Amino acid sequence: MQDPQAPPWDLGPHLQVRIADDGVAHVIFGPAGGMPFTDVQGHAHLGTIWARLQATPGVRSILVRSEGKGFCAGGSPELVTAMLHSQEARLRTMQEARAIVQGMMDCDLPIVSAINGAAVGAGAAVALMADITVAGQRAKIIDGHTRLGVAAGDHAAVLWPLLCGMARAKYHLLLCNTISGKEAERIGLVSLAVADEELDTRALQIAQELARGSPTALAFTKRSLNHWLRAAWPAFEHSLALEMLGFAGRDAREGFAALNAKRPANFGGDQS
Repeated sequence: MQDPQAPPWDLGPHLQVRIADDGVAHVIFGPAGGMPFTDVQGHAHLGTIWARLQATPGVRSILVRSEGKGFCAGGSPELVTAMLHSQEARLRTMQEARAIVQGMMDCDLPIVSAINGAAVGAGAAVALMADITVAGQRAKIIDGHTRLGVAAGDHAAVLWPLLCGMARAKYHLLLCNTISGKEAERIGLVSLAVADEELDTRALQIAQELARGSPTALAFTKRSLNHWLRAAWPAFEHSLALEMLGFAGRDAREGFAALNAKRPANFGGDQS
C-alpha cells in the first residue's frame, strides 16, 4: 500500500483524512503522541465528513483511527465551556451531534473503527457508531455524560441497548463506568477486541477486505440493518435535547469544575 494521501480538506489541527490506493479512507484523530479531542472546528467536520467521503471517487471503505495516545477524549474544554454559557453554542453543538450520528448511519460506505486507549463522549460516539468496531483489549470506553452532569445524549440511547441490552446499557451509562476493550467485547458493545499491538493491523485488514467487497451488497446490507437504529430514533432525539438542556444547568457547571479540579462533584439536581 502506498502512503495514504490527504485530500485538499481543511479539517483543523485535530482531524485528518488520508486516502489510500487500496480504497480505504483513513479518518485520523490527533495530534500524534498527544490526547486527541474534538474542538469546535473538528466537531463540526465530524458531522459532514461521511457524506463527503462517500462522494469521493475511489473510496470504498472508511477506517477511523487515532495517532494519539488515546482514540478521542471527547469535546475540548473550550467547546464544553461555550456550551455551558451560550445557548447559541448549545444549539450549534446539538445540530452537529445529530449530524455525526445520522451521517455515520446514512453513509453507504462501511466504517471500521480502531479503538485505542480512551474513547470518551463524542469520541465514544464515533468509535461505536462504526459498522465494525475493533478495540484494543486495554481500550477505555466511557460515555462520560452523567459524570459531567448531563444526559447521555449523543448516541448512547439509540445504540447501547441494541448492542449490549437494556440492563447493561443502564448499568454502564448511569454509573458512567470505564469499560475495557476486553469487557466491551464480552458484553457485545464492540465487534471484537484484540491485543493492543495488533489493533491497527487487524482493523486495517478488515477495512481493506470491505473495500474489496461488493459496494452495493455492503451498502444495502448496512441500510437494512440500520433500520433498527432508525426505529429508535425518537429516543435519540429526546436524549440529545435533554443533554443540551442539562448543559444550561448547575449540575453541568459543577461537573465540569469537578473534572477540572479532579475532585468528586457535588451534584444537587438544581438546574437553575
